[in-house]
Amino acid sequence: MKRGLVLVILLASALSAAAQERRWGQDRSIEQVSQSVYRWGSDGQYGAYVLTTDGIIVVDGHYCPSGTMDWLKAELARRHDVPVRFLVLSHDHQDHICNSQVFSDTAVTVGHRNIRPHIVRENRISAVPEVTFEDEMDLHLGDVKVTLLYVGPSHSDNLIHVHVPDEGVLISIDVARNGLFPDLRDMDVHGMLRGLKTLSRLDNVDVVLPGHGPTLLGQDNFMRTHDFLQTLHDRVLDQMIAGRTLPEIRRLVRMDEFRDLGGLDAALDTNIVTMYDFLYRYREPNNRISELEAVSCIENSSACRTSD
Repeated sequence: MKRGLVLVILLASALSAAAQERRWGQDRSIEQVSQSVYRWGSDGQYGAYVLTTDGIIVVDGHYCPSGTMDWLKAELARRHDVPVRFLVLSHDHQDHICNSQVFSDTAVTVGHRNIRPHIVRENRISAVPEVTFEDEMDLHLGDVKVTLLYVGPSHSDNLIHVHVPDEGVLISIDVARNGLFPDLRDMDVHGMLRGLKTLSRLDNVDVVLPGHGPTLLGQDNFMRTHDFLQTLHDRVLDQMIAGRTLPEIRRLVRMDEFRDLGGLDAALDTNIVTMYDFLYRYREPNNRISELEAVSCIENSSACRTSD
């Protein structure tokens, strides 16, 4: 058996063992954020719901093995005397929408027009949107208006944001961050840069709810993330233009001025590799990149994928 295959098998076995050992759903919680908006979650990952006089709007599912969706459904029935009328899916990544179909008995599922093909083709364990939209859509339920916003391709080609303008709350799953992205997989970097600027200027936002980590106050986080991505983009591109290889770029690029974002030591290398991957596919260099370098990039991009 080849050495590389042995390593892959050992890694897969280790990851499988770690997943089996993890104890899920030990810290489930629901927190009221504003008059109508509540944040729920467990295991470091969060969704939200909006409570109105005529029903509830739930945002997102959860990790498949967490059991949190069945728990949430039971909690909503216990706490409130109105049904779930709408289920909004922020984007198609399995970890954020898994088991959302528990609400299909009462709720209409809504998402961006691009989300439905991904869910169907990838056979996601999820509700499938019955209603889709292109750029913006308002949901009026009871006395609350909720605006769904698509600001362009970013963390995926279908990620949307949920805004409750009258209460100053923006639910921004997987774009609002308390630290670095683990990597830039499934990201249109240029679209993300444009979208972060748009979100930073959005009116009526006092509180931002990320999909991971604590609640954020205000919109400064969007531009801080923008500045990190733009700086990383420029530094990696400069090295590529200079003809340096990926291993050289991984050694040379430093981002120490962004340590306030958290997780720099753990995530910088995977951010560099996946930024290189994006730029390699985006541009045509003056000097041809060797096949060995391209393969190295692809292999590293695959290896650094995460579930966040």
